[in-house]
Amino acid sequence: MKIPCELIVWYVLPTIRREVAKELVENHGMSQAEVARRFGVTDAAISQYLKKKRGDNPMIDSSPQHEKFMEEVRNAAKRIAVEKAEFAKEICNICIVVKNTGMLAKIYEIQMGCDPPACACDRKIISQ
Repeated sequence: MKIPCELIVWYVLPTIRREVAKELVENHGMSQAEVARRFGVTDAAISQYLKKKRGDNPMIDSSPQHEKFMEEVRNAAKRIAVEKAEFAKEICNICIVVKNTGMLAKIYEIQMGCDPPACACDRKIISQ
């Protein structure tokens, strides 16, 4: 049995990176190189996220909870760009939204064919 956090790494984190990168470049004027430095990845990886060659996840994109996900992405990108918030904390907050909205449970059901196990990360958004 896989733990939910493994599914976050495989199916959710790439989509989060794609959406946050897109938001930072398109709406906050950051360069791909700056986004890459903040994410700890290469410039080429950011380019692939922006071209949707990485991070494609129809399970998230078609979720009824997608707008809540995108709202947290937009808020996180703003905090990263304007308030110089810590990247890791913002990504964790988005993961919490994915869990709390039931998106992770649905991904788990689709990928693993069963209900997800109880998860130890039931917590609120990390305070600023």
